[in-house]
Amino acid sequence: MTNERLHTITDWLSKPVSIAPLVTFRLVFGAVMVFSTLRFWYLGWIEEHFIDTQVTFKYFGFEWIQLLLPEAMYLLHALMLLGAIGVWLGLFYRLSAGVFFLTFTYAWLIDLTYYLNHYYFVSIAAFLLILVPAHRRFSVDCWRKPELRQLQTARWTILIFKWQIGIVYIYAGLAKINYDWLIAALPLKIWVPANDNLPLVGPLFRWEYTPWIFSWIGMLYDATIVFWLSWRPTRVLAYLSVIIFHGLTGMMFQIGVFPIVMIGATWIFFSEKFHERLLRFLEQGWPVKISVQKAASPRRIASWTFYLLVAHFALQLLFPWRYLLYPGNMFWTEEGYRFGWRVMLMEKAGTATFYVRDGAGGREGIVFNEDFLSDHQEKQMAMQPDMILQYAHFLEAHYKENGMRDPRVRAEVYVTLNARPSQLLVDPNLDLTTVEDSWAPKKWILPYDKSVDDEQ
Repeated sequence: MTNERLHTITDWLSKPVSIAPLVTFRLVFGAVMVFSTLRFWYLGWIEEHFIDTQVTFKYFGFEWIQLLLPEAMYLLHALMLLGAIGVWLGLFYRLSAGVFFLTFTYAWLIDLTYYLNHYYFVSIAAFLLILVPAHRRFSVDCWRKPELRQLQTARWTILIFKWQIGIVYIYAGLAKINYDWLIAALPLKIWVPANDNLPLVGPLFRWEYTPWIFSWIGMLYDATIVFWLSWRPTRVLAYLSVIIFHGLTGMMFQIGVFPIVMIGATWIFFSEKFHERLLRFLEQGWPVKISVQKAASPRRIASWTFYLLVAHFALQLLFPWRYLLYPGNMFWTEEGYRFGWRVMLMEKAGTATFYVRDGAGGREGIVFNEDFLSDHQEKQMAMQPDMILQYAHFLEAHYKENGMRDPRVRAEVYVTLNARPSQLLVDPNLDLTTVEDSWAPKKWILPYDKSVDDEQ
Protein backbone atom coordinates (compact mmCIF):
# COMPACT_ATOMS: atom_id res chain seq x y z
CA MET A 1 0.00 0.00 0.00
CA THR A 2 1.44 3.36 -1.02
CA ASN A 3 1.85 6.15 1.50
CA GLU A 4 -0.67 8.25 -0.40
CA ARG A 5 -3.30 5.52 -0.34
CA LEU A 6 -2.65 4.86 3.35
CA HIS A 7 -2.95 8.58 4.10
CA THR A 8 -6.30 8.70 2.28
CA ILE A 9 -7.63 5.77 4.31
CA THR A 10 -6.47 7.18 7.64
CA ASP A 11 -7.94 10.58 6.72
CA TRP A 12 -11.31 8.94 6.12
CA LEU A 13 -11.09 6.93 9.35
CA SER A 14 -10.09 10.03 11.33
CA LYS A 15 -12.96 12.24 10.15
CA PRO A 16 -14.73 13.81 13.18
CA VAL A 17 -18.23 12.50 13.95
CA SER A 18 -20.49 12.76 16.98
CA ILE A 19 -19.16 10.89 20.01
CA ALA A 20 -22.70 10.14 21.22
CA PRO A 21 -23.03 6.62 19.67
CA LEU A 22 -19.73 5.58 21.26
CA VAL A 23 -20.77 6.88 24.67
CA THR A 24 -24.14 5.11 24.42
CA PHE A 25 -22.36 1.86 23.55
CA ARG A 26 -20.15 2.25 26.63
CA LEU A 27 -23.14 2.87 28.88
CA VAL A 28 -25.10 -0.13 27.57
CA PHE A 29 -22.14 -2.51 27.50
CA GLY A 30 -20.95 -1.47 30.96
CA ALA A 31 -24.42 -1.77 32.52
CA VAL A 32 -25.00 -5.24 31.04
CA MET A 33 -21.57 -6.43 32.20
CA VAL A 34 -22.22 -5.18 35.73
CA PHE A 35 -25.52 -7.07 35.74
CA SER A 36 -23.91 -10.18 34.22
CA THR A 37 -21.07 -10.28 36.74
CA LEU A 38 -23.42 -9.80 39.70
CA ARG A 39 -25.74 -12.49 38.29
CA PHE A 40 -22.84 -14.93 37.89
CA TRP A 41 -21.83 -14.33 41.51
CA TYR A 42 -25.41 -14.46 42.87
CA LEU A 43 -26.17 -17.79 41.17
CA GLY A 44 -23.17 -19.39 42.83
CA TRP A 45 -21.37 -20.04 39.56
CA ILE A 46 -17.98 -18.91 40.86
CA GLU A 47 -18.03 -21.78 43.31
CA GLU A 48 -19.61 -24.24 40.85
CA HIS A 49 -17.30 -23.46 37.91
CA PHE A 50 -14.02 -22.62 39.61
CA ILE A 51 -13.91 -24.07 43.12
CA ASP A 52 -15.94 -27.30 43.28
CA THR A 53 -14.06 -28.80 40.35
CA GLN A 54 -11.27 -31.33 39.90
CA VAL A 55 -10.72 -31.00 36.16
CA THR A 56 -10.54 -28.01 33.84
CA PHE A 57 -10.47 -28.54 30.10
CA LYS A 58 -8.04 -26.28 28.24
CA TYR A 59 -8.20 -24.35 25.00
CA PHE A 60 -5.39 -25.45 22.71
CA GLY A 61 -2.50 -23.03 23.21
CA PHE A 62 -3.88 -21.71 26.50
CA GLU A 63 -2.96 -24.62 28.75
CA TRP A 64 -0.98 -22.18 30.90
CA ILE A 65 -4.21 -20.55 32.15
CA GLN A 66 -4.96 -22.37 35.39
CA LEU A 67 -7.43 -22.20 38.23
CA LEU A 68 -6.44 -19.86 41.03
CA LEU A 69 -6.97 -20.45 44.73
CA PRO A 70 -10.62 -20.01 45.80
CA GLU A 71 -9.90 -16.65 47.43
CA ALA A 72 -8.12 -15.50 44.28
CA MET A 73 -11.05 -16.57 42.08
CA TYR A 74 -13.37 -14.39 44.15
CA LEU A 75 -10.85 -11.55 43.95
CA LEU A 76 -10.68 -12.01 40.16
CA HIS A 77 -14.45 -11.59 39.89
CA ALA A 78 -14.39 -8.65 42.28
CA LEU A 79 -11.86 -6.95 39.99
CA MET A 80 -14.05 -7.88 37.02
CA LEU A 81 -17.02 -6.20 38.69
CA LEU A 82 -14.99 -3.07 39.47
CA GLY A 83 -13.79 -2.98 35.86
CA ALA A 84 -17.36 -3.27 34.56
CA ILE A 85 -18.52 -0.48 36.90
CA GLY A 86 -15.60 1.68 35.76
CA VAL A 87 -16.51 1.18 32.10
CA TRP A 88 -20.17 1.90 32.78
CA LEU A 89 -19.52 5.09 34.72
CA GLY A 90 -16.47 6.16 32.74
CA LEU A 91 -14.38 6.09 35.92
CA PHE A 92 -10.64 5.58 35.38
CA TYR A 93 -11.94 4.37 32.06
CA ARG A 94 -8.86 3.01 30.28
CA LEU A 95 -7.70 1.17 33.39
CA SER A 96 -11.22 -0.17 34.01
CA ALA A 97 -11.61 -1.40 30.43
CA GLY A 98 -8.23 -3.10 30.61
CA VAL A 99 -8.99 -4.74 33.96
CA PHE A 100 -12.38 -5.98 32.76
CA PHE A 101 -10.92 -7.34 29.51
CA LEU A 102 -8.13 -9.24 31.29
CA THR A 103 -10.22 -10.65 34.15
CA PHE A 104 -13.20 -11.61 31.99
CA THR A 105 -11.05 -13.24 29.32
CA TYR A 106 -8.96 -15.09 31.90
CA ALA A 107 -12.09 -16.42 33.59
CA TRP A 108 -13.70 -17.95 30.50
CA LEU A 109 -10.39 -19.31 29.21
CA ILE A 110 -9.97 -21.39 32.38
CA ASP A 111 -12.35 -24.13 31.25
CA LEU A 112 -13.29 -25.03 27.68
CA THR A 113 -16.42 -26.72 29.04
CA TYR A 114 -18.15 -23.35 29.32
CA TYR A 115 -17.27 -21.96 25.88
CA LEU A 116 -19.96 -19.68 24.48
CA ASN A 117 -19.83 -17.38 21.48
CA HIS A 118 -21.04 -14.47 23.54
CA TYR A 119 -18.09 -14.76 25.96
CA TYR A 120 -15.81 -14.43 22.95
CA PHE A 121 -17.77 -11.39 21.72
CA VAL A 122 -17.68 -9.70 25.12
CA SER A 123 -13.89 -10.12 25.29
CA ILE A 124 -13.48 -8.60 21.83
CA ALA A 125 -15.79 -5.67 22.63
CA ALA A 126 -13.93 -5.03 25.91
CA PHE A 127 -10.60 -5.08 24.06
CA LEU A 128 -11.87 -2.59 21.46
CA LEU A 129 -13.19 -0.31 24.21
CA ILE A 130 -9.65 0.03 25.54
CA LEU A 131 -8.66 1.69 22.26
CA VAL A 132 -11.42 4.30 22.06
CA PRO A 133 -12.24 7.49 24.03
CA ALA A 134 -15.71 6.37 25.13
CA HIS A 135 -15.23 8.21 28.45
CA ARG A 136 -14.96 11.70 27.00
CA ARG A 137 -18.60 12.58 27.50
CA PHE A 138 -21.11 11.81 30.24
CA SER A 139 -18.58 10.16 32.52
CA VAL A 140 -17.07 10.51 35.98
CA ASP A 141 -13.69 11.09 34.31
CA CYS A 142 -15.12 14.18 32.58
CA TRP A 143 -16.44 15.38 35.92
CA ARG A 144 -12.97 14.87 37.45
CA LYS A 145 -11.09 16.35 34.48
CA PRO A 146 -13.24 18.70 32.40
CA GLU A 147 -10.46 19.04 29.82
CA LEU A 148 -11.27 15.49 28.66
CA ARG A 149 -14.67 16.54 27.31
CA GLN A 150 -15.35 15.90 23.63
CA LEU A 151 -18.43 16.31 21.48
CA GLN A 152 -16.79 14.52 18.57
CA THR A 153 -14.64 11.47 18.01
CA ALA A 154 -12.83 9.95 15.05
CA ARG A 155 -15.03 7.91 12.72
CA TRP A 156 -13.05 4.70 13.24
CA THR A 157 -13.90 4.54 16.94
CA ILE A 158 -17.52 3.84 16.07
CA LEU A 159 -16.98 1.88 12.88
CA ILE A 160 -14.94 -0.84 14.60
CA PHE A 161 -17.94 -1.85 16.71
CA LYS A 162 -20.25 -1.84 13.70
CA TRP A 163 -17.77 -3.99 11.78
CA GLN A 164 -17.37 -6.42 14.66
CA ILE A 165 -21.12 -6.81 15.13
CA GLY A 166 -21.44 -7.20 11.37
CA ILE A 167 -18.92 -10.06 11.36
CA VAL A 168 -20.77 -11.82 14.19
CA TYR A 169 -24.12 -11.68 12.41
CA ILE A 170 -23.00 -12.33 8.84
CA TYR A 171 -20.78 -15.26 9.77
CA ALA A 172 -23.61 -16.70 11.88
CA GLY A 173 -25.85 -16.44 8.82
CA LEU A 174 -23.32 -18.02 6.47
CA ALA A 175 -22.84 -20.91 8.91
CA LYS A 176 -26.56 -21.67 8.64
CA ILE A 177 -26.34 -22.28 4.91
CA ASN A 178 -26.11 -26.04 5.13
CA TYR A 179 -28.36 -29.02 4.40
CA ASP A 180 -29.34 -29.79 7.97
CA TRP A 181 -30.36 -26.22 8.82
CA LEU A 182 -32.22 -25.22 5.65
CA ILE A 183 -33.51 -28.48 4.15
CA ALA A 184 -33.92 -30.81 7.14
CA ALA A 185 -34.78 -27.96 9.56
CA LEU A 186 -32.40 -29.48 12.09
CA PRO A 187 -31.92 -28.91 14.94
CA LEU A 188 -34.95 -26.58 15.10
CA LYS A 189 -37.21 -29.54 14.31
CA ILE A 190 -36.09 -30.88 17.69
CA TRP A 191 -36.04 -27.63 19.66
CA VAL A 192 -39.16 -25.81 18.47
CA PRO A 193 -41.80 -28.43 19.49
CA ALA A 194 -40.06 -28.74 22.87
CA ASN A 195 -40.91 -25.07 23.55
CA ASP A 196 -44.62 -25.21 22.70
CA ASN A 197 -45.52 -24.12 26.23
CA LEU A 198 -44.17 -20.60 25.74
CA PRO A 199 -46.77 -17.82 26.15
CA LEU A 200 -48.33 -16.39 22.97
CA VAL A 201 -46.07 -18.23 20.50
CA GLY A 202 -46.55 -21.72 21.96
CA PRO A 203 -49.38 -22.79 19.59
CA LEU A 204 -47.32 -21.65 16.60
CA PHE A 205 -44.50 -23.95 17.70
CA ARG A 206 -46.82 -26.96 17.30
CA TRP A 207 -47.31 -26.33 13.59
CA GLU A 208 -45.48 -28.86 11.42
CA TYR A 209 -43.77 -26.33 9.15
CA THR A 210 -42.67 -23.85 11.82
CA PRO A 211 -39.11 -25.31 12.15
CA TRP A 212 -38.49 -24.75 8.42
CA ILE A 213 -39.87 -21.21 8.56
CA PHE A 214 -37.72 -20.39 11.59
CA SER A 215 -34.64 -21.96 9.99
CA TRP A 216 -34.88 -19.82 6.86
CA ILE A 217 -35.81 -16.69 8.78
CA GLY A 218 -32.89 -17.27 11.16
CA MET A 219 -30.42 -17.60 8.29
CA LEU A 220 -31.75 -14.56 6.42
CA TYR A 221 -31.91 -12.52 9.62
CA ASP A 222 -28.30 -13.19 10.59
CA ALA A 223 -26.95 -12.72 7.08
CA THR A 224 -28.71 -9.42 6.36
CA ILE A 225 -29.71 -7.67 9.60
CA VAL A 226 -26.68 -5.36 9.74
CA PHE A 227 -27.55 -4.02 6.29
CA TRP A 228 -31.15 -3.28 7.31
CA LEU A 229 -29.90 -1.63 10.51
CA SER A 230 -27.47 0.48 8.49
CA TRP A 231 -30.18 1.75 6.10
CA ARG A 232 -32.29 4.52 7.58
CA PRO A 233 -35.66 3.60 5.93
CA THR A 234 -35.58 0.06 7.40
CA ARG A 235 -33.74 0.73 10.66
CA VAL A 236 -36.72 0.86 13.03
CA LEU A 237 -38.34 -2.30 11.66
CA ALA A 238 -34.95 -4.02 11.63
CA TYR A 239 -34.37 -3.14 15.26
CA LEU A 240 -37.85 -4.42 16.14
CA SER A 241 -36.83 -7.72 14.56
CA VAL A 242 -33.65 -7.69 16.68
CA ILE A 243 -35.77 -7.45 19.82
CA ILE A 244 -38.14 -10.21 18.68
CA PHE A 245 -35.37 -12.51 17.46
CA HIS A 246 -33.18 -12.25 20.53
CA GLY A 247 -36.19 -12.21 22.83
CA LEU A 248 -37.37 -15.55 21.41
CA THR A 249 -33.92 -17.15 21.52
CA GLY A 250 -33.49 -15.92 25.08
CA MET A 251 -36.74 -17.63 26.12
CA MET A 252 -35.98 -20.85 24.24
CA PHE A 253 -32.34 -21.39 25.17
CA GLN A 254 -30.12 -20.96 28.21
CA ILE A 255 -27.71 -18.43 26.70
CA GLY A 256 -27.37 -16.00 29.59
CA VAL A 257 -27.29 -12.28 28.87
CA PHE A 258 -26.30 -12.61 25.20
CA PRO A 259 -29.75 -11.47 23.92
CA ILE A 260 -29.53 -8.35 26.10
CA VAL A 261 -25.96 -7.68 24.91
CA MET A 262 -26.98 -7.79 21.24
CA ILE A 263 -30.21 -5.84 21.73
CA GLY A 264 -28.16 -3.09 23.38
CA ALA A 265 -25.09 -3.28 21.15
CA THR A 266 -27.05 -2.82 17.92
CA TRP A 267 -28.08 0.65 19.06
CA ILE A 268 -24.78 1.78 17.61
CA PHE A 269 -26.31 1.49 14.13
CA PHE A 270 -28.83 4.23 14.94
CA SER A 271 -28.24 7.78 13.75
CA GLU A 272 -26.15 10.36 15.56
CA LYS A 273 -29.33 12.36 16.20
CA PHE A 274 -30.89 9.41 18.04
CA HIS A 275 -27.87 9.08 20.33
CA GLU A 276 -27.61 12.83 20.82
CA ARG A 277 -31.23 13.01 21.97
CA LEU A 278 -30.64 10.09 24.33
CA LEU A 279 -27.53 11.65 25.85
CA ARG A 280 -29.14 15.07 26.20
CA PHE A 281 -31.97 13.42 28.14
CA LEU A 282 -29.45 11.68 30.43
CA GLU A 283 -27.38 14.86 30.82
CA GLN A 284 -30.30 16.94 32.07
CA GLY A 285 -29.36 16.17 35.66
CA TRP A 286 -25.64 15.80 34.99
CA PRO A 287 -23.45 18.40 36.75
CA VAL A 288 -20.93 18.70 33.89
CA LYS A 289 -22.03 20.76 30.91
CA ILE A 290 -20.18 20.64 27.60
CA SER A 291 -19.94 23.58 25.26
CA VAL A 292 -18.61 23.43 21.72
CA GLN A 293 -16.02 26.07 22.55
CA LYS A 294 -14.55 24.09 25.45
CA ALA A 295 -14.74 20.60 23.92
CA ALA A 296 -11.48 18.99 22.82
CA SER A 297 -10.97 17.86 19.23
CA PRO A 298 -10.60 14.17 18.29
CA ARG A 299 -7.14 12.89 17.43
CA ARG A 300 -6.06 11.31 14.18
CA ILE A 301 -5.77 7.53 14.29
CA ALA A 302 -2.27 6.51 15.39
CA SER A 303 -0.24 4.24 13.12
CA TRP A 304 0.05 1.51 15.76
CA THR A 305 -3.71 1.57 16.33
CA PHE A 306 -4.38 1.35 12.60
CA TYR A 307 -2.15 -1.68 12.10
CA LEU A 308 -3.44 -3.35 15.27
CA LEU A 309 -7.01 -3.04 13.99
CA VAL A 310 -6.00 -4.30 10.54
CA ALA A 311 -4.50 -7.38 12.20
CA HIS A 312 -7.56 -7.85 14.41
CA PHE A 313 -10.10 -7.72 11.59
CA ALA A 314 -7.94 -9.85 9.31
CA LEU A 315 -7.99 -12.50 12.04
CA GLN A 316 -11.74 -12.11 12.51
CA LEU A 317 -12.39 -12.53 8.79
CA LEU A 318 -10.00 -15.41 8.12
CA PHE A 319 -9.92 -17.55 11.27
CA PRO A 320 -13.51 -18.86 10.98
CA TRP A 321 -12.65 -20.35 7.57
CA ARG A 322 -9.93 -22.62 8.96
CA TYR A 323 -12.43 -25.48 9.04
CA LEU A 324 -11.89 -25.80 5.26
CA LEU A 325 -8.41 -27.14 6.00
CA TYR A 326 -9.85 -30.17 7.80
CA PRO A 327 -11.46 -33.21 6.18
CA GLY A 328 -14.76 -34.74 7.22
CA ASN A 329 -17.96 -33.40 8.77
CA MET A 330 -17.12 -30.32 10.87
CA PHE A 331 -20.12 -30.88 13.13
CA TRP A 332 -18.83 -34.38 13.87
CA THR A 333 -15.11 -33.64 14.36
CA GLU A 334 -15.60 -30.01 15.56
CA GLU A 335 -12.26 -29.13 13.98
CA GLY A 336 -12.40 -25.42 13.24
CA TYR A 337 -15.85 -25.14 14.80
CA ARG A 338 -15.17 -22.76 17.69
CA PHE A 339 -14.46 -19.04 17.28
CA GLY A 340 -16.36 -18.99 13.99
CA TRP A 341 -19.65 -17.46 15.22
CA ARG A 342 -21.50 -20.75 14.73
CA VAL A 343 -24.44 -20.17 17.03
CA MET A 344 -26.85 -22.96 18.04
CA LEU A 345 -26.26 -24.95 14.85
CA MET A 346 -26.60 -28.52 16.06
CA GLU A 347 -28.06 -30.84 18.65
CA LYS A 348 -25.30 -33.16 19.73
CA ALA A 349 -25.05 -35.58 22.63
CA GLY A 350 -22.82 -38.45 23.61
CA THR A 351 -22.08 -41.14 26.13
CA ALA A 352 -18.46 -41.86 26.97
CA THR A 353 -17.26 -44.89 28.90
CA PHE A 354 -13.55 -44.84 29.77
CA TYR A 355 -11.44 -47.87 30.57
CA VAL A 356 -8.06 -47.74 32.31
CA ARG A 357 -5.67 -50.68 32.04
CA ASP A 358 -2.55 -51.25 34.09
CA GLY A 359 0.23 -51.49 31.53
CA ALA A 360 2.26 -53.73 33.81
CA GLY A 361 -0.35 -56.13 35.19
CA GLY A 362 -2.91 -55.95 32.38
CA ARG A 363 -5.89 -55.40 34.69
CA GLU A 364 -8.57 -53.08 33.28
CA GLY A 365 -11.37 -51.23 35.01
CA ILE A 366 -14.17 -48.80 34.18
CA VAL A 367 -13.86 -45.15 35.16
CA PHE A 368 -16.79 -43.52 36.95
CA ASN A 369 -16.79 -40.09 35.30
CA GLU A 370 -18.89 -38.59 38.09
CA ASP A 371 -15.92 -39.09 40.43
CA PHE A 372 -14.04 -36.40 38.51
CA LEU A 373 -16.48 -34.34 36.44
CA SER A 374 -19.58 -32.27 37.04
CA ASP A 375 -22.71 -33.19 35.09
CA HIS A 376 -22.14 -30.30 32.68
CA GLN A 377 -18.49 -31.18 32.15
CA GLU A 378 -19.33 -34.81 31.42
CA LYS A 379 -22.07 -33.81 29.00
CA GLN A 380 -19.76 -31.50 27.06
CA MET A 381 -16.76 -33.83 27.14
CA ALA A 382 -18.70 -36.84 25.85
CA MET A 383 -19.27 -35.28 22.42
CA GLN A 384 -16.15 -33.16 21.78
CA PRO A 385 -13.04 -35.02 20.60
CA ASP A 386 -10.40 -32.67 22.00
CA MET A 387 -12.03 -32.78 25.43
CA ILE A 388 -12.20 -36.58 25.29
CA LEU A 389 -8.46 -36.62 24.60
CA GLN A 390 -7.73 -34.20 27.44
CA TYR A 391 -9.77 -36.28 29.85
CA ALA A 392 -7.87 -39.41 28.83
CA HIS A 393 -4.57 -37.67 29.61
CA PHE A 394 -5.99 -36.46 32.93
CA LEU A 395 -6.90 -40.04 33.83
CA GLU A 396 -3.43 -41.21 32.85
CA ALA A 397 -1.83 -38.66 35.18
CA HIS A 398 -4.32 -39.39 37.97
CA TYR A 399 -3.74 -43.13 38.00
CA LYS A 400 0.02 -42.69 37.73
CA GLU A 401 -0.07 -40.52 40.86
CA ASN A 402 -2.03 -43.30 42.57
CA GLY A 403 0.59 -45.93 41.86
CA MET A 404 -0.51 -47.49 38.57
CA ARG A 405 2.38 -48.26 36.23
CA ASP A 406 2.02 -47.16 32.62
CA PRO A 407 -1.77 -46.66 32.64
CA ARG A 408 -3.46 -46.97 29.27
CA VAL A 409 -6.78 -45.30 28.57
CA ARG A 410 -9.35 -46.14 25.93
CA ALA A 411 -12.90 -44.87 25.48
CA GLU A 412 -16.11 -46.16 24.01
CA VAL A 413 -17.86 -43.00 22.85
CA TYR A 414 -21.20 -43.00 21.06
CA VAL A 415 -22.43 -39.67 19.71
CA THR A 416 -25.71 -38.68 18.12
CA LEU A 417 -25.81 -35.67 15.80
CA ASN A 418 -29.15 -33.90 15.26
CA ALA A 419 -31.10 -36.85 16.72
CA ARG A 420 -29.75 -39.32 14.16
CA PRO A 421 -28.59 -42.82 15.19
CA SER A 422 -25.53 -42.71 17.41
CA GLN A 423 -22.14 -43.72 16.06
CA LEU A 424 -18.72 -44.41 17.50
CA LEU A 425 -16.64 -41.26 17.62
CA VAL A 426 -13.24 -42.88 18.29
CA ASP A 427 -11.75 -46.35 17.98
CA PRO A 428 -12.64 -48.02 21.32
CA ASN A 429 -9.37 -49.98 21.21
CA LEU A 430 -7.14 -46.92 20.75
CA ASP A 431 -4.88 -46.02 23.68
CA LEU A 432 -5.64 -42.32 23.88
CA THR A 433 -2.56 -41.66 26.00
CA THR A 434 -0.48 -42.17 22.85
CA VAL A 435 -2.26 -39.31 21.05
CA GLU A 436 -1.29 -35.64 21.38
CA ASP A 437 -3.47 -32.73 20.36
CA SER A 438 -2.30 -30.29 17.68
CA TRP A 439 -3.54 -28.07 14.86
CA ALA A 440 -3.18 -31.04 12.48
CA PRO A 441 -6.28 -33.02 11.42
CA LYS A 442 -7.35 -35.48 14.11
CA LYS A 443 -7.02 -38.72 12.17
CA TRP A 444 -7.88 -40.70 15.29
CA ILE A 445 -11.52 -39.52 15.03
CA LEU A 446 -13.64 -42.10 13.22
CA PRO A 447 -15.30 -40.64 10.09
CA TYR A 448 -19.00 -39.88 10.18
CA ASP A 449 -20.86 -42.66 8.38
CA LYS A 450 -23.63 -41.00 6.40
CA SER A 451 -24.96 -44.37 5.24
CA VAL A 452 -26.33 -44.90 8.74
CA ASP A 453 -28.56 -41.86 8.23
CA ASP A 454 -29.71 -43.12 4.84
CA GLU A 455 -30.78 -46.43 6.37
CA GLN A 456 -32.87 -44.71 9.04
